[in-house]
Amino acid sequence: MPTEDASEPTLVRASTPKGPTPPSPPELASTTNEPYSIFDRRQKGLIVLIVTTAATFSGFASNIYFPALPTIAHDLSVSPELVNLTVTSYLIFQGIAPSLWGPISDVKGRRIAYCFTFLVFLGACIGLAQTKNYATLIVLRCLQSTGSASTIAIGSGVISDITTRADRGGFMGIFQGGLLVPNAIGPVIGGAIAGSLGWRSIFWFLTIYGGIFLVLLLLLLPETLRSIVANGSRLPSNPMGKYPLMIYQKVTGTKWDAVSADDQLSARKHIDLAGPFRILFSKQAAPIIVFLATYYAVWQMSITAMSTLFEERYGLTEAQIGLTFIANGAGSMIGTLISGKILDLDYRRMTTKYETRLTRSGHNSGQGISHDTTNYDDHFPLEEARLRLVPIFSLLQCLSIILFGWTIQYSHRVHIAVPIISTFITGWTAISTQSVIMTYLVDAFSDQSAAASASLNLARCLFAAGGTSIVMPMVNSVGVGWAFTICVAVQAVAMSGAAVQWRYGGRWRRQAEKEKRERAPKEEKS
Repeated sequence: MPTEDASEPTLVRASTPKGPTPPSPPELASTTNEPYSIFDRRQKGLIVLIVTTAATFSGFASNIYFPALPTIAHDLSVSPELVNLTVTSYLIFQGIAPSLWGPISDVKGRRIAYCFTFLVFLGACIGLAQTKNYATLIVLRCLQSTGSASTIAIGSGVISDITTRADRGGFMGIFQGGLLVPNAIGPVIGGAIAGSLGWRSIFWFLTIYGGIFLVLLLLLLPETLRSIVANGSRLPSNPMGKYPLMIYQKVTGTKWDAVSADDQLSARKHIDLAGPFRILFSKQAAPIIVFLATYYAVWQMSITAMSTLFEERYGLTEAQIGLTFIANGAGSMIGTLISGKILDLDYRRMTTKYETRLTRSGHNSGQGISHDTTNYDDHFPLEEARLRLVPIFSLLQCLSIILFGWTIQYSHRVHIAVPIISTFITGWTAISTQSVIMTYLVDAFSDQSAAASASLNLARCLFAAGGTSIVMPMVNSVGVGWAFTICVAVQAVAMSGAAVQWRYGGRWRRQAEKEKRERAPKEEKS
């Protein structure tokens, strides 16, 4: 049976062939008694807390800004459509930036990537707090996004480093749920600050928050990249990783090696900036990424339009608009926490089912199968284990978007509580879907976990950028109800991507793994 604790020794399925032997896994697991990760559950919890807090900056910088959009438009003497373009530009760079920082963190380390991204973010926030015109605002919002957006991709990489497939769903659920805290409280804080101190004070708040957290991150977060520190017990030669690891040494009692052979391996690795784009356009990932990007875009269109629609249709103030975002954020957090637990249960259920099938066919000696990030049987039904909930979440999100559009269309007859409740359902389903698919991609591309997350981020943010740029023109042209009905029609078409992934994804993934193993000896010789 599989071990549920990633800190236990990794077990490899031993085969006692009584018939045809299944294909070998991509890499053989270690037969030593070294744990997959030296960090116990309490230490993993601290690491996940740190990277989750880091990931909140992307959401805070985006959501804290929404309630102030009408005020900014008035203060800078521009139209609401032009101010909405600052949201669009933010999303564009939110998609592009992780494609740079993700591959860097996969080679040079997680800590150094975090350090540089936060320095960029802090510089942009200081500039935004002093901006006087629209051109400066839009340029610095792009720079701010470049600094904050990559924290999600890097954090996904950290979780991949320290967890196995058996417990990754729960930790990824916590990560996704935590980084969505800004969806709930960001607009509330933004509305309160903008209403009392002015909208520029929003960026001074982010500067102070970001500066304090960067210091804590550098003091407490160990390097986790496995090509540098293996299971966490290797001390990297890079000085940036030493002091925090000494803190963990006192807690674990582990004897750290000065320099590991993995450091030499890391030195030979090259930063593959094209990695996220190859994943994005690969047939084993493209269908599900396009599906998720479409649903994410519609969700972003709805919350981007909320501020203007609630002000125009219900006459709300900035502070009141901020409060309306709580339902969306609460749904997002609750949904992803629950979906994370379900992901772990589904994985264990499929593992048991798969082991039973192997035993009956004579290929399992009873030792179980490996659950680490790189060792698994090629024929394990990963798509079934990870993507089972996608159709349910998709249908519920479509219904909630329809409800949102038509209740606001008839706002003179419908109480504001109804569209607010619809945003709770939309947040729940949209982020639950994202959590499920991100976990699936990290599993499928375990040696490029940050790059896989970056590829998903690139697609969803570019789709959302296009959507948010046209949502208000659509609303003004055909009305709120029909505008979001059109969005749901597009979502229905995008559902075919999830169907294709379910039907063919496993076959394409196994084919890609086979080709990768065949290329490996040639690349080593060269």
